[in-house]
Amino acid sequence: MQQPTSTEVKYRKLSTEETGQLIMQGCTCDNWDFIEVDRRFTAENIRNAHFSGHIKLGYFDSEVKLFGDVVFRTGIYNAWLNNCVVENNALIHNVGSYISNYHIESDVVIHNINTLAVSGPTSFGNGLRIKALSEDGGREVTIFDYLTTHLAYILAMYRHRKKLVRLIEGLINDYVEYISGDRGIIQRRSTLINCGSIKNVKIGPAAYLEGVQKLNNGSINSSYEDPVHIGEGVIMDDFIVCSGSEINGGTLISRCFIGQGCILDKQYSAVDSLFFANCQGFHGEACSIFAGPYTVTHHKSTLLIAGLFSFINAGSGSNQSNHLYKLGPIHQGVIERGVKTTSDSYLLWPSHVGAFSLVMGRHYKHSDTSLFPFSYLIESNDESILVPAINLKSIGTIRDSKKWPKRDRRKGHNKLDQINFNLLSPYTVQKMISGREILLNIKKASGEDAEIYTWQRMKIRKTALDRGIHLYELAIYKFLGNSLITRLQQQNFTDMDKLRSVLEKDTPVGSGRWIDLSGMICPAEALESLLQAIEQKRISTIEEINSYFISIHNNYYNYEWSWVYEAINAFTGKDVMSLSLAEIIEIIEKWLDAVLTIDRYLYEDASKEFSLLKRTGFGIDGEEADRELDFESVRGEFETNQMVVLIREHMDTKKKLGEEIISGLMSLKT
Repeated sequence: MQQPTSTEVKYRKLSTEETGQLIMQGCTCDNWDFIEVDRRFTAENIRNAHFSGHIKLGYFDSEVKLFGDVVFRTGIYNAWLNNCVVENNALIHNVGSYISNYHIESDVVIHNINTLAVSGPTSFGNGLRIKALSEDGGREVTIFDYLTTHLAYILAMYRHRKKLVRLIEGLINDYVEYISGDRGIIQRRSTLINCGSIKNVKIGPAAYLEGVQKLNNGSINSSYEDPVHIGEGVIMDDFIVCSGSEINGGTLISRCFIGQGCILDKQYSAVDSLFFANCQGFHGEACSIFAGPYTVTHHKSTLLIAGLFSFINAGSGSNQSNHLYKLGPIHQGVIERGVKTTSDSYLLWPSHVGAFSLVMGRHYKHSDTSLFPFSYLIESNDESILVPAINLKSIGTIRDSKKWPKRDRRKGHNKLDQINFNLLSPYTVQKMISGREILLNIKKASGEDAEIYTWQRMKIRKTALDRGIHLYELAIYKFLGNSLITRLQQQNFTDMDKLRSVLEKDTPVGSGRWIDLSGMICPAEALESLLQAIEQKRISTIEEINSYFISIHNNYYNYEWSWVYEAINAFTGKDVMSLSLAEIIEIIEKWLDAVLTIDRYLYEDASKEFSLLKRTGFGIDGEEADRELDFESVRGEFETNQMVVLIREHMDTKKKLGEEIISGLMSLKT
């Protein structure tokens, strides 16, 4: 939300007749000469109002309909205004205390509130330093209206690059200085009903506030396309709320940034935390967390503290500890994208959980599964048990990957966070390659006869280790083949020379290490180019930085092929440009086998949800036939289940695609 640039309005002084009419209608003023009005102003709809300081008023000649079909004439009724501008056809009705130092734009509705005031100078929450990740400090992120999850990640996690952080904070401080002032604004078509105290808050267009208890020092960056809703009993101090977010149900917020499309409700509480696109928090609490996109917690007694999260679903009673009772709450944790925690799970920080994993039980040994994505971390008899790659067989993992894009609540074109939803990417597959190598080395070092292996304070059973190697191989070939086939589909070729030209890289960027920049998957090399440009002052505005993030995000698939190009060589020992036709077909055949094998695992996992055991509790007062009918009426039939149908369709499509590609390749001129 930028500073208002209202069209200049020509104001005039009140006439003697208008002043007299206002007095007759119960109005008072410290100095009538300090009131200016629009040339179309009439005094009819100003009643029982007191004015002090400098006042500018528009005209009021329309109606407003509130809930329950109650109709008000626009104007000012039962209110005290001090140093305010009120534009055309706003409604101000029943102000318990006063409105001071506000610019109230056209078509705003303010009904039955207590206090609305600015006591400047203030930056409306911009410039606050939030102690994310480390409750004891050291990774502070300076918040402002246009903060992205990617920029916040750099500020929090790249503290070792002091010049970089200092320059970025300087750019943010320039914006903070620009936005600061001694007058607040409520932009067009915003509504404030039955609210308590609102102090030092600027409010964007079309925002809807009802029953808010207290707001202090913040920005509500609503938009016409994606309004902000703040509701009953909410108390917020030192905050920024971005477009499309909803905060209701007695939520308590202190020193937080709340990004686009978030929902906080049902008495959720958070302090010194960052929430980015599409986060949801109900019932529980957060303290010093970096909640990347789609951080979700819906349960009571669930605490998220001093951690980096994204795409997480935290189970009821999930907890972490950042305090070892020695030097204070100085520890932090990293939970990579797509993790689920079961009820009453516990992690002792510092710990690092790999992407798309499941955490079950209570873990006291500082686990690090970062090189084992798609795994289970299970507690048994106070031991942490690692089950590598097992989540690749889970239908729930696939369901999650498909639901996230559908649950993007952000509307409009100005989406701050760039989000990559891919389940398999160079980021996860590079870890699978490393994890598979570790498992092979563990097996080689410990011997074939071992039943339980140990790796970094975690136990791995032999069957789990062998299965993990197999599943990682399948997933690696699936990803490499996906990228290769996508490349082949995009171009026409008639002979091997043209085929090899199709397989050439579009860019050298992407061949090396990849990172998850809190929702945006990108090559470390591409990010490094941005960071160096900032350090060398070739990029010198926040707008340029955010545009660079968008450019990296939009080039993902070009970068991905550069990585796959090198990975095929590293994993298969064969250089892409020297692959024979038979070797290319072999890779595609392994891809097809991997895709179909994984889909069969998913199909089998889905069938478990329709087993006799899962029908317990159905047909409660009937016989076996009633149980089956009741189950089918509630859950549907296995063969018509949406996810099951999708798996079958996916298998048919990929099988057909593989056969077509192989057939086309075999017809090439060699």
